[in-house]
Amino acid sequence: MKQLIISVLSVLAFSSCNSAQPVTTTTAYQNQSTTTSCYWQQHVDYKMAIDMDVNTYQYKGKQTLVYTNNSPDVLNRVYYHLYFNAFQPGSEMDVRSQTIADPDPRVGDRISKLQPNEIGFIKVHSLKQNGKTIKHETVGTILEVDLAKPILPGERVTFEMDFDAQVPLQIRRSGRNSKEDIALSMAQWYPKMAEYDFEGWHADPYIGREFHGVWGNFDVKISIDKNYVIGGTGYLQNPNDIGYGYETGTVNRPNTNKLTWHFVAPNVHDFTWAADPHYIHDTMQVPDGPMLHFLYKNTLSNEQKERWKKMQPKTVELMQYFSKHIGSYPYKQYSVIQGGDGGMEYAMCTLITGQRSYGSLVGVTAHEMAHTWFQFLLATNEAKHEWMDEGFTSYISDLAMNEVMNQGNTNPVVDAYNNYIYLAKSGKEQPLTTHADRYQYNQSYGISAYSKGAVFLAQLGYIIGEENLAKTIKKYFDDFAFKHPTPLDIIRTAEKVSGLELDWYLTDFAQTTNTIDYNVKTIEGNNITLERIGLMPMPIDVSVTYTDGNTEDFYIPLQMMRGEKPTKATLIKDWAWAYPTYTFTTKKAVKSVEIDPKNLMADINKVNNKK
Repeated sequence: MKQLIISVLSVLAFSSCNSAQPVTTTTAYQNQSTTTSCYWQQHVDYKMAIDMDVNTYQYKGKQTLVYTNNSPDVLNRVYYHLYFNAFQPGSEMDVRSQTIADPDPRVGDRISKLQPNEIGFIKVHSLKQNGKTIKHETVGTILEVDLAKPILPGERVTFEMDFDAQVPLQIRRSGRNSKEDIALSMAQWYPKMAEYDFEGWHADPYIGREFHGVWGNFDVKISIDKNYVIGGTGYLQNPNDIGYGYETGTVNRPNTNKLTWHFVAPNVHDFTWAADPHYIHDTMQVPDGPMLHFLYKNTLSNEQKERWKKMQPKTVELMQYFSKHIGSYPYKQYSVIQGGDGGMEYAMCTLITGQRSYGSLVGVTAHEMAHTWFQFLLATNEAKHEWMDEGFTSYISDLAMNEVMNQGNTNPVVDAYNNYIYLAKSGKEQPLTTHADRYQYNQSYGISAYSKGAVFLAQLGYIIGEENLAKTIKKYFDDFAFKHPTPLDIIRTAEKVSGLELDWYLTDFAQTTNTIDYNVKTIEGNNITLERIGLMPMPIDVSVTYTDGNTEDFYIPLQMMRGEKPTKATLIKDWAWAYPTYTFTTKKAVKSVEIDPKNLMADINKVNNKK
């Protein structure tokens, strides 16, 4: 009988690991957890050779992609993203921009006006699977591929592709000849394998924003005019061949029209580069950390170039802050590159516009660098969980700026709270479960992703305690770096750290538009009655001022949390959610009462918090 039970358990374990849904069982964090996990993720190894013509902005590419199916599923098709196809009149991005009520001004109707030599495209001419030609069809920004043979679980196959492409006029993130005259901002520029995970394929069309990629290794060779300097993802392999001292910026070009830059990037899920013939290239070493690279235009004014110089030691401090408060930066280099159309994060680098004030330069660098952790190392699906990368990044970069720039804010995230409350009261809010492309208004997306996402973490600190939040962020990084975490992973991490039940918080704040609104209803002698008006429950901090002038802080646990945060306040009985009012009695006569005196709850009506 014992042997039979063991056999049955083995079959059940194998079955659960064969499901597409990750299955994780973990003991309590305080007891040095051991995890049995059926988590899996796909793997890619890219080799690409690119030949760029800087006069026509067209390039030819050869790509060899070794794809490993780590899933328990048989794959009958695969999909590639062809992002540059979005920059054509009549594309989904073009039409969406012209039909949404508040279009991104960087896009507007500009795509519709592109001429044939200004559009973007990626054209796949041949594609083979293990040497056999296979059928493929380009459908907008997606390449649909019928396999010659299904890819079995655990199988590794090789795809060989020939393609050519044209870099679009700079409109959104990628492109040529930006407003600041950057020649090439090369983001999302190659045929990129779509991600397949426990939810299936993520072959989303490129309409406006957000990405999701497969973890892997990149080996990329870029042939380009000898006068151009390249910066971006990966480690330069051949500085001597191109006559360029990459750590020093010294130049001694060979006598040839084109040079081939060879980069290798291990364990990333994207590859980005920028190139310009007028880049200044500075470097600065982070103590016990990566080499920082700064590439910006020599044609900037002297004042602007001085700002770039002044920003560099602050970038060192930012790298140190994030490594200390989240987890150590694992790569050997990071580059801040003038390019793009604002600020956008990529693997080992960011593209930012460069004609900024000093404070704006530091601020955008702080935000984009923080994305290295919240999206490039903790690689959430941005399209489905945009608030996890934008919001968590906004939270930690606000804290970093407060320290690095000596801002002195008692609540560095206060603007995010105010933005969220404005949206919640506007009638235009949609749940954080909304796909990034499905928001009715761009403003609603922006406030939801950046501000409400930041409040999610800040308010989690209010619920479980700031020390527990700091531990949660570090454990989240330790457990999920180089993976694809989901919303459940951050909330379960917080549960393991704090010992509290927190599913209600993820449900109400992220999956609904329920709001927080608590009211001091009555004060009668020593008796205080509070009222829950909003649907969303919370544990409550209350400060009471007595008629004798003394004050006392109270903490009312939320019953469904099954515990309480560490606090020095007087602990009183739980408040169960379904009861709209709560009354407690103090030992002395009461003069006034204030709910949440530190304003750490996202209560949409602060006026009724005091009486």
